[in-house]
Amino acid sequence: MGNIAPYVAAFLLRLIYGVVNILTKVAFSQGTSTSVFVFYRHLIASVLLLPIAFAFERNTAPPLSLKVALKLFVHALYGMSAAMNISCVGLDYASATSASSVANLLPVLTFFLAVLFGMESLNLRRFHGLVKVSGIALCSVGVIVLALYQGPELKSFIHHLLYHHTSHVATNSSRKWILGTFLQSLAAVMWAIWAVLQGYLSGEYPSKLFNITLQIVFATAQSFFMALVIERDFSRWKLGLDIGLVAIVYCGITFAISCYIQIWLIAKRGPVFLNMTVPLTLMFTITLTFLMGEAVTLGSVMSGVLMVGGLYNVLWGKRIEQVAMSVQEDGETAACSDLEEQETAVPVPTTQD
Repeated sequence: MGNIAPYVAAFLLRLIYGVVNILTKVAFSQGTSTSVFVFYRHLIASVLLLPIAFAFERNTAPPLSLKVALKLFVHALYGMSAAMNISCVGLDYASATSASSVANLLPVLTFFLAVLFGMESLNLRRFHGLVKVSGIALCSVGVIVLALYQGPELKSFIHHLLYHHTSHVATNSSRKWILGTFLQSLAAVMWAIWAVLQGYLSGEYPSKLFNITLQIVFATAQSFFMALVIERDFSRWKLGLDIGLVAIVYCGITFAISCYIQIWLIAKRGPVFLNMTVPLTLMFTITLTFLMGEAVTLGSVMSGVLMVGGLYNVLWGKRIEQVAMSVQEDGETAACSDLEEQETAVPVPTTQD
């Protein structure tokens, strides 16, 4: 059961994200304000995560200094508040499938930024370096295809829509679609920067659950003030018994759950395993979209395939590099052992006839 648990958790995590994309898109189509949505989502996640963090890490968490608190505040500002608002506007302009496609960029962008920060290597004279570059190139082409080519709609076999809205895929203007893709990609870049710098921050404040919980609490306050500036119509702050309320509650609860699942998965199987499951979100989103009777554009599917291919190329290149480094280290260890044996060997005295 212990070996199966990470796979079940990863499957559940990607299913959660697939449903989040669909519900969020439906809520925006029904008129829910994007900035108000982000605030309520963070608020629910904060209320849920705070008692969990206190229950599990109140005795082990180090004291929070003012310097670390300021860093957490800044990380939350660009990595959660601003990035989430930008991503939601992009989702409103584009589609749930495009959001799931762009999600495949995140691990690749994280790797690319890690190279720039000197945390990862990229040797173009080695095969694994070329494979990584080809993965980055495939992801770049995927974004271009997603932005510039919608293509024909792939019709669902279900003809009765589970919900009715005005912002159908076909009615999205090309300008809005391109802007939506750009905003989603920009949000992915911000999340990648957050992920890279989170490694440094974790060294200063190693309590992972408290770390992420405090950032979400800060993001809640930040998104509240952002919503006050962006959404001046206070009638849109009211929650009714509609799909908007369902989306807010579901996304808030699952945001807290998914944070904990990701921390657990990284601890159990490492970040590479978590990144390898990212394409499942696209698969779930497309499947759920069809089941809801909605159409999916061919361009979204094509771009998703390109980005998934790019992601796995980067992961494949990293795997080849790790194997090569492991073989090299084993060879150096063996050579050192042989040398030590030769140096410590007792010399055999020579005899003369």
